Amino acid sequence: GEGEGMRRTVSRGTLKKIIKKHKPQLRVAGNADLSFFCFILFFVSPLLKVHLSFLLFLHRLAGEARMNAFENKSKIIKPEHVIAAAKVI
Repeated sequence: GEGEGMRRTVSRGTLKKIIKKHKPQLRVAGNADLSFFCFILFFVSPLLKVHLSFLLFLHRLAGEARMNAFENKSKIIKPEHVIAAAKVI
């Protein structure tokens, strides 16, 4: 799998979509620090934090499943690769 200390990141576009979905009245400047924006919004919208956590979990699960498929010399990620990945996350 991937390194234990590695930080997970979400793209700027994904963060903007999530912010727009949960707080459509907010306008985010192009040069805004979205990580700070999300930090502030976590206190305003717990649902946002759950949504981001879920996205990060799915990203990690997909990466682990991809590694399992690669280690088994499979070009296709199969259900057993995902199940094995879920056991180590």
